[in-house]
Parts: sequence; C-alpha cells; structure tokens
Amino acid sequence: MESKVINEKNPLAELISDDVYTLLNSRGLIDEKSVRDFIIRKKYKNMRDKKVSACSAIETLRDEYPYLQFDTIRKIVYQPKN
Repeated sequence: MESKVINEKNPLAELISDDVYTLLNSRGLIDEKSVRDFIIRKKYKNMRDKKVSACSAIETLRDEYPYLQFDTIRKIVYQPKN
C-alpha cells in the first residue's frame, strides 16, 4: 500500500506540498471525494475561461467521469465555496 502513496500524484500541489499530501493520505486524512470535486471545479473553470460553453464543459467532464450524472457535475461546479 505504501508504494501506492509514494507513486501517487499530488492533486492539491497548489495548496500543499507533496510531502504533506503523502503524509495526510497515508494516514487516511484526505477525503477523496472532496479532492475529486476540487479537480472537477478547477477543470470546469479552465474550460469556461477558454470560452467553452457551460453545457459543453459539463459534457466533457462527464466523459472523464462517466459514473457521474450531468446534474451531479452541475451541482459540483456551481456549489458555493465555503
């Protein structure tokens, strides 16, 4: 299991260092769903900044995350920041 943690990419690199991410992840303190949602919001914002329509951006994200429905992705990207 530890080799998985060492080889894992840090999706939160802009927020925390690789060492901190590895430590938190190895102790089970990273909420994978929240990390996934953070990545989805970031990708959506990047597409919208490139003038991709909202519907097209969500459809592109659905291709990446086929287990999520359109409305689920829409709720993720429009979820207010706490």
